[in-house]
Amino acid sequence: MSKGHHLHSRSTTAEETANSVSNPVAPELLERYGCGPVQFSGIKDALYDRHLVFDSVVDVAAADLRTQYEAVAHSVRDVLSQRWVHTDNTYRRENPKRVYYLSMEFLIGRSLGNNIRNLLLDPVVKHAIYAKSLDWMRIVEEEPDAGLGNGGLGRLAACFLDSMATLQLPAMGYGLRYEYGIFKQSISNGWQLEQPDNWLRRADPWEVARPNEAVEVKLNCSFELKGGRLQVSSEPSSLIAIPYDRPIVGYGGKTINTLRLWAAAAPDYFDFQRFSIGDFVAALEESLAAESITRVLYPDDSTFRGQGLRFLQEYFLVAASLADLVRRFRSNNDDWSLFPEKVAIQLNDTHPSLAVPELMRILLDDVHLSWERAWDVTQKTLAYTNHTLLPEALEKWPLAWFETLLPRHLEIIFEMNRRLLDSVRERFPGDEGRVQRMSLVDETAPRRIRMANVAIVGSHSTNGVAAIHSRLLRTMTVQDFSEMFPERFNNKTNGVTPRRWLLLANPALADVITNAIGDRWISDLSEVGKLKGLADQAEFRDRFRRAKHDAKLSFAAWLKSTQGFLVDPDSIFDCQVKRIHEYKRQLLNALRIIVLYNRLRENPDRAMLPRTFFFAGKAAPAYVLAKLIVKLINNISTVIDGDPAVRGRLKVLFLPDYSVSLAEHLIPATDVSNQISTAGYEASGTSNMKFMMNGALTIGTRDGATIEMAEEAGEENFFLFGLTADQVAGSQGWYNPYWHYQSEAETRAALDLIFSDHFSRNEPGIFAPLRDTLLTNGDHYMHLADLRSYLEADQRLLQLYADADAWTRMAIQNVAASGKFSSDRTIAEYAADIWNARPCPVS
Repeated sequence: MSKGHHLHSRSTTAEETANSVSNPVAPELLERYGCGPVQFSGIKDALYDRHLVFDSVVDVAAADLRTQYEAVAHSVRDVLSQRWVHTDNTYRRENPKRVYYLSMEFLIGRSLGNNIRNLLLDPVVKHAIYAKSLDWMRIVEEEPDAGLGNGGLGRLAACFLDSMATLQLPAMGYGLRYEYGIFKQSISNGWQLEQPDNWLRRADPWEVARPNEAVEVKLNCSFELKGGRLQVSSEPSSLIAIPYDRPIVGYGGKTINTLRLWAAAAPDYFDFQRFSIGDFVAALEESLAAESITRVLYPDDSTFRGQGLRFLQEYFLVAASLADLVRRFRSNNDDWSLFPEKVAIQLNDTHPSLAVPELMRILLDDVHLSWERAWDVTQKTLAYTNHTLLPEALEKWPLAWFETLLPRHLEIIFEMNRRLLDSVRERFPGDEGRVQRMSLVDETAPRRIRMANVAIVGSHSTNGVAAIHSRLLRTMTVQDFSEMFPERFNNKTNGVTPRRWLLLANPALADVITNAIGDRWISDLSEVGKLKGLADQAEFRDRFRRAKHDAKLSFAAWLKSTQGFLVDPDSIFDCQVKRIHEYKRQLLNALRIIVLYNRLRENPDRAMLPRTFFFAGKAAPAYVLAKLIVKLINNISTVIDGDPAVRGRLKVLFLPDYSVSLAEHLIPATDVSNQISTAGYEASGTSNMKFMMNGALTIGTRDGATIEMAEEAGEENFFLFGLTADQVAGSQGWYNPYWHYQSEAETRAALDLIFSDHFSRNEPGIFAPLRDTLLTNGDHYMHLADLRSYLEADQRLLQLYADADAWTRMAIQNVAASGKFSSDRTIAEYAADIWNARPCPVS
């Protein structure tokens, strides 16, 4: 059994498994979390066999791995289903204030291991595995990662849902049921290739279709397929939003909330008359056009059509979700003044910001409130989380699209804008520049609607996701709004769930922590602060160090078995995993590696600890330079592997198709976490928190939440380097990348090696665009400005690693300081400061 798969920390023998079953979950733990013996008897008795025979109609002995996975998953779902129903019934009966989290992404990963762990079913499942001689590792690998997200935004949403359920908050997530994820990434000759991620090719045992709760989404236009393309006509039409529910299990199984995902369908699935005369394709056109709305996560936004589909996806999510939550409100309430007392809607970035005019439309046209009352209810209900300082990520949609698709919403936005600008002129007379900047409409051709402005104006709260991000948001990105509405702005530093990212992903370290301080850290991560006093105990350091080494051995074995890569678990595992983007600076990391490579080429006898550098992440299909950076990293890997002067001392691996499941294996094994974004560009980061929680040390810039992490642990326990956000912001007048090229010998040598085609001998000139980026065009993300400082921090890191006790002591201090970065803490702050929501325990 591979670590991360989550019942054992390594492959186990039958004898070891049998022994582990003799130590069941402690009775006091079951009592604390309200789990009774009936829940624990189901899987052990007959559920698994029943699902094999009656669901799949196969002989128990003949079931293949996928069928075994489905039977186990359905058995676990049987255990949680009654509690899921109880949770929903409790909310209906108690009528609490409910939180609705709207997000275009929910990067939930695999559900089987997480649900088993949160239901405290580990001992029962262990027993079943042993009794039936199941290959657990291979069964778990049968579950695809749900293709519902791409990066940190979606993974944060998944962590938040886990925390809401664990904290027993009456909450629900709303998203889209993408048939295909963003894409499956493979590498060919160093280049990223994209293939469809058909994660729903087989039925998903965790989802429950609710066609009786479908919602009609009305549009001012219709869609049809012509020549294989989605075309728009002026005839009004409707889409049907069909909900699919997934359970979100709180730790201990007390509360099981719901993630509701919407799939698009046509009102009539096909034209029977056309079909009956043999025109089969035309008969299905309407259905195919409708289903295209939720076909894929993130259509190619480099094209006009791709942007239009994204706009339609966002409205589809908002319209279906608001109709659904309004129905829930109406089932218990008839006084619309109570709507903000019973409903809190959180907009996860600008994507769901159409909720502002949509809620206004409902209140004005369906409920018939006055503008003033409708506006008051809307602002008190909605809250907005901003996730970026990058202007290009603050969505602006062409006004013409509103005219075609949503004319009523455009009328409402115009009236919102008129009232807003009147108040701006009254507050700041004569400041027409401010009026233009704050307008909801960008008047430059083509005219566009500024969705971030819409979200800020139409909500009572706008929060950033790290202290520095919230400060820069207020003082730079939307300074005018902050000055106009200072009371609406606040910070909620992100967090991650310790259940998945430590308890589930790293059972060896979790056991070390629990044996030292007890298990309450699982639901109250501040408890890990008690580890600080243990850092000076040699015996605890040894146990901690063994857990890290076990994680590295486990990861190395998993990597060999699944991808064929061979790595040395005794080397330093140095890791950078995140979306490939210039501001995240994978290119800076590559330059560091080239400098180290050059040092060994010049002096093969130079003392250098063996190191393995891991990269993982996806580049957007249309992001040409990001894909070139992936190519460079892979070419560096090939050249270093082929150079006998450095073989066994440096190794570079790009791990394709980064996912939650891959992260669960890699993060616990990592020694060094690279968080090296250009200061002032990363909103928060959450991989930084996962690495810290698992005992990796951070080498990074003072950016995002890394600043707060260093404050918690003490900067002496981090390897910080580079310019600050203020220095980056003020660099336009003085920064010249050529100076670094001319003045820093190692910088020049590294760049010359790239530009001399040392890493592209069979493809001369392919890295020329990197010269333009770094030198000709001014190095916007300041790679060369920070390279020398990065190398100096790297040298300090190596000196510490040579002292095993000192390294382990610092790693323990980092884990002990990670308590603040639990998503439980973040969600508790949202509930208290923004939502005014309280727990609703399930009896």
